[in-house]
Amino acid sequence: MPRFYCPPPLPLGGSFDLPPDAAHHAARVLRLREGNRVEIFDGLGNECHGVIAELGGKRVVVGEITAVNTNRESPLPVMLAQALSSSEKMDWVIQKATELGVTEIQPLDTERSVARLSPERAAKRLEHWRQVAISACEQCGRNVLPEIHAPLDIMAWLQQGLAQQPPAAKFILLPQGATSLHSQPKPQGKVVLLIGAEGGFTQAESDSALRCGFMPIRLGARVLRTETAAVAGLAALQTLWGDFS
Repeated sequence: MPRFYCPPPLPLGGSFDLPPDAAHHAARVLRLREGNRVEIFDGLGNECHGVIAELGGKRVVVGEITAVNTNRESPLPVMLAQALSSSEKMDWVIQKATELGVTEIQPLDTERSVARLSPERAAKRLEHWRQVAISACEQCGRNVLPEIHAPLDIMAWLQQGLAQQPPAAKFILLPQGATSLHSQPKPQGKVVLLIGAEGGFTQAESDSALRCGFMPIRLGARVLRTETAAVAGLAALQTLWGDFS
């Protein structure tokens, strides 16, 4: 069934108007008709099924709404700390990270980041990334949206950003990493995966991460692009300790 994100609270019983973006997608892109069944979810873990009861103009009404108890979340909570890259690559990473089950994404401004965002542009990109994650959830079946944090300077994040909720394990992907994920014990809580920009981390950035307790990890003998490293690292985490096993 087609899936649509609807901000909470989801209705139960009666009828419900799809939000404008979802209505446009249902009517103009998917060309759904009255009687078609649909799924709606609120990004907090709740899902409902319904039937299109009315469709006309810009309005799409869903009726016969019933709650469905479905959990597609990984048992492994993961924060992806991703250095800012070009807009297309960053969109791709957020899309694939959402599909791979991350719970949080922390964009980081690093010295070698190609993208430089002013506060105004950062706010617009944050909303854009949220829409990318929503579309990914609609496609992959997740009912929980990952939390996408506002971009931070990597040094400030290392010094302050992790102190409030210390993770169970912290990994930084480095070509010269001394060990592999396979050799690490299973984390008992949240995992943070730190990925560098197109040019990698500077020595000062990687040294600061190591001082903050990050374990240097390698993924094979080849140097991966930033977007490849994120997807490969997340897939490895899910295979070892998540729901890919």
